[in-house]
Amino acid sequence: MAIFSAYALAYLRFPRKDLVFLLLLAALMIPVEITIVPNYLTVARLGWINTYQGIIVPGAAIAYGTFLLRQAFLAVPSEILEAAKVDGAGHFRILTGIVVPIAQPAIVTMALLSVVSKWNDFLWPLIVTNTTDMRTLPIGVFWLRNSEGLANWGVVMAGSLFLIVPVLIGFLLAQRAIVEGMTAGAVKG
Repeated sequence: MAIFSAYALAYLRFPRKDLVFLLLLAALMIPVEITIVPNYLTVARLGWINTYQGIIVPGAAIAYGTFLLRQAFLAVPSEILEAAKVDGAGHFRILTGIVVPIAQPAIVTMALLSVVSKWNDFLWPLIVTNTTDMRTLPIGVFWLRNSEGLANWGVVMAGSLFLIVPVLIGFLLAQRAIVEGMTAGAVKG
């Protein structure tokens, strides 16, 4: 969704576009902790307490992703977009055929940041789940540390490894796309 909203904010003309962008920037300034009660009430009304969608959906739309992608989309040369319009391409074709491939490093970076943020989230899954089988890994590592009042650091470090390895693998897979995108426009001198 961030890709579509970023494209709209970057290239489409609509009334109050600047106001929408300012609201997006204002959303970046609001701490996540302030949104916990409204999000919890919404999730409870939908019957999503102690479910996967209750954990994932409230954090799926992030203002930072829209802002990051909008800035990346604005860096796309306008001549390429004008040539596509002359050739008869519509907005969806321009987005999928031109803007997304050029902005691939920013999209991969945004996806990686979003996944790492949700993977490491502690507070929201703790609040929205009420059984141990629905708790996430950060909560599990916390309970390992606090079980029986002692800290068995070997077990805690092994649990931490389960937190780190998937993120590391994701970064290693995404690193190639990020570096290729950054060096695509490099000129040998």
